[in-house]
Amino acid sequence: MRTHSRLAKLAGGALVVALAFAACGGGGGGSKGTVNIAVNPWVGYEADAAVVAYLLEKELGYTVVKKDLKEDVSWQGFESGEVDVILENWGHPDLEKTYMEDKKVAMDGGQTGNIGIIGWYVPGWMVDKYPDITDWHNLNKYADLFKTSESGDLGQFLGTDPSYVQYDEALMTNLKLNFKVIFSGSENATVEAIKQSDAQKTPLLLYWWDPHWIHAQVKLVQIKLPEYTAGCDADLEKIACDYPSYNLNKIIRTGFNEKGGDAATFVKNFNWTNADQNVVADYITNQAMTAEAAGKKWVDEHKDVWKAWLP
Repeated sequence: MRTHSRLAKLAGGALVVALAFAACGGGGGGSKGTVNIAVNPWVGYEADAAVVAYLLEKELGYTVVKKDLKEDVSWQGFESGEVDVILENWGHPDLEKTYMEDKKVAMDGGQTGNIGIIGWYVPGWMVDKYPDITDWHNLNKYADLFKTSESGDLGQFLGTDPSYVQYDEALMTNLKLNFKVIFSGSENATVEAIKQSDAQKTPLLLYWWDPHWIHAQVKLVQIKLPEYTAGCDADLEKIACDYPSYNLNKIIRTGFNEKGGDAATFVKNFNWTNADQNVVADYITNQAMTAEAAGKKWVDEHKDVWKAWLP
């Protein structure tokens, strides 16, 4: 979902540690070369990588190395040559400026076809009980419902991974809302909180996104925040608007674009829908499939879609 580089703080040497393994550039082992794919920490991205990796290996004859990396670290890999592809970019203008415009080591790899939506949500049962809760102006009226031992006198707002694109703490301050952001720490932890809230009818206000398979299981309703306008999120001291919607795209290493051959062409051609991604994410999460098995199942059932991606 999504590191906001203004907020991410990387420990010194994190890139070296994270990328030291399998540090081969495009063109290494395998019959046609190696493709290094960054895999960022949410299951929708894993779904992208499952299908792309499966087809690169089984249809095109490449070796694929997947690297589990936070978003900022992934972008640093373009400069070192240790990352060839980011499959799902949630909008990082500062990283784009550094690595695409200034250093010219990365470039736009085309749209994924996915439309990304980040926002604040409450479970559907809360909207049934408190119909006006979806308007942010009314959140303070309900703050007491969300108090927890961690949030103290304030209502709890559940964040997920603090490395994701998010500016919820700034929003709470600037919109004068009586809530404290508590980070669950991971996508899986937040999923469990959503399921628990739905089953036990415990109040929950949270940061979440779409596409995500949980929307097919639990009704979540988005809070109406002040409308996003271009540039309204530029200054953390002043942010008082919703998140933008994202036409998600791929970012590729310029060297990979120049020398990656059929693999680079295939990655640029990769384009599917939110529904496609959610299906594969469901295979991985709820049907306990490995990424390769999930990729194979989708590929076997959607030949008419992926054939168009081949060089």
